[in-house]
Amino acid sequence: MSDAKIKVSIKNLYKIFGTDPQSYLEAVKQGLSKTDLKEKHNHVLGLKDINVDMREGEITVIMGLSGSGKSTLIRHLNRLIEPTDGQILVDGEDVLAYNDDKLRKLRQSRMSMVFQKFALLPHRTVLDNAGMAPRVRGEQKATIDQEARKWLDRVGLKGFENSYPHQLSGGMQQRVGLARALTSNAPIMLMDEAFSALDPLIRTSMQDLLLELQTDLHKTIIFITHDLDEALKLADHLVILKDGYVVQQGEPQHILLNPNDPYIEDFVADINRARVLRVGSIMTDADHATNEPDGVVQTRDTLESVIALAGGDTNKAYRVEEDGKTVGHLEMRDLVRALVRPHAPVDGVRAS
Repeated sequence: MSDAKIKVSIKNLYKIFGTDPQSYLEAVKQGLSKTDLKEKHNHVLGLKDINVDMREGEITVIMGLSGSGKSTLIRHLNRLIEPTDGQILVDGEDVLAYNDDKLRKLRQSRMSMVFQKFALLPHRTVLDNAGMAPRVRGEQKATIDQEARKWLDRVGLKGFENSYPHQLSGGMQQRVGLARALTSNAPIMLMDEAFSALDPLIRTSMQDLLLELQTDLHKTIIFITHDLDEALKLADHLVILKDGYVVQQGEPQHILLNPNDPYIEDFVADINRARVLRVGSIMTDADHATNEPDGVVQTRDTLESVIALAGGDTNKAYRVEEDGKTVGHLEMRDLVRALVRPHAPVDGVRAS
């Protein structure tokens, strides 16, 4: 568990869509189903008792199928949607109590947003689009342009500053959207299906770019996706929604090893576990080693890479290191067990 402070906290959040949501709030809290709410009262349950803590400097991924409530949830954070009940705390302050001025400052300075459909202004150059947030805040043009050029360079768009959005590919347009969010210098980034409109190869490169930038910037990122592979790649903390409620949340490797619901089991059933599971999730304590190790592996190495290192020999064992220090021990037999038991915890093996 990370010891980073909680940057955003969602507490007991409910959202009911309809003409009189408050009239049915207590019934929903007492167990009125989403189906009955719709069929009997013509109201739609968007979110039900959401409780999520998002830690500073981490990527929280909220995932689920269409209609699960994930986009509804992220739009509550900057109050594009108002909740029916609950709290949304940013740095300990309830944003639901903000007046118009404080809410405007939250959106301009403390939160940025990257959209699925890019949301670029077609009549503005790439440079102007990237500098939109500080321009709205009234900062000096020279300062804005300098900062925008810096981030356009970081996302691989140096030389395209004077181009217009229609002259760019989809992947390049989304890089402009990412540069715009970074130029805002907001500590919190909201990313709503930001890469889902991109071709697979471009999508992978954007995921890699985000992780590369995050290594340096340590933003608090809330990322929405319907794709489990993307979620497992990006998430420090994974929240899985279904029908507006949280089915399971936690460290993604732990969820993959220990699904707590048939819905989660179905999600993870077809995942290439060797490719996404990491050594740190299945290693045992270093003092469990009974033989001399056959080599050294790192906590973030995938099981696939260890299998290749061992040449498929299940009798081998490895010392596990992190930042140059010994932190654990890995038996190839434990690795194989983690691969062949997709719906049960790995007995005696640590899930980090």
